[in-house]
Amino acid sequence: MKRFVLTLVVLAGFAARGSPALEQQTVTHAGKAFLVFRIDPLADDLRLFWKGADGKPLSTLAALEKHLDDSGGELLWAMNAGMYHGNLDPVGLHLENGRLLRPLNLDRGEGNFFWKPNGVFLVTPRGGSVVEATSSLKIPADTRLATQSGPMLVIKGRIHPGFRPDSTSRLTRNGVGIRSPRDVRFVMTDRLVNLHEFAAFFRDGLGCRDALYLDGTISSLYTRSPRRSDFRMALGPMIGLVADR
Repeated sequence: MKRFVLTLVVLAGFAARGSPALEQQTVTHAGKAFLVFRIDPLADDLRLFWKGADGKPLSTLAALEKHLDDSGGELLWAMNAGMYHGNLDPVGLHLENGRLLRPLNLDRGEGNFFWKPNGVFLVTPRGGSVVEATSSLKIPADTRLATQSGPMLVIKGRIHPGFRPDSTSRLTRNGVGIRSPRDVRFVMTDRLVNLHEFAAFFRDGLGCRDALYLDGTISSLYTRSPRRSDFRMALGPMIGLVADR
């Protein structure tokens, strides 16, 4: 039987659209700590970002914060949200504020993005979901945001079959999992973990039937309270929780 240690921190004073304050949990699973952020995409103002008002990639969490400050919003929480090329263009599907900016990418190639199956995190008026990226995937016309990354971590309750429990490839990692359409969990590791350990946390520690890897070495986190704004390298897509001023 697994044992879990959970510390709940309510980021008081920052509520999006009148919803309860953002909840941050530190959960210890199999001796490793994970930072967990619970989002209700039907109540919370969750947005995907790439470029600023000048048409250039925002590239940093600090720039995203300023972008929202300048436009009358307030960034509560954010992290990197999918893999990207050297010019910061998304490698795969990027649908932002209902607008398709990059199409689904079903190509084969090297690297984690192309490790099949990869997947898509998307939000519609029915809630959040993580789905496999396949030729038969139809993105609903009313999708608010969608980002493609890879590989899938958990697929219909099963850990990706390519992950090895004894892998020595341990990195800081971040990802997104689905407990229900209104219970989306974004996770940032607090210690170096391999992909099997990360996937096992989503499935066994959080009860997510589907989960998607967002990235590794570049994994970056922003929280307004307590104050944190990582910078490891320039970022492409970012996802954030926004409140009106």
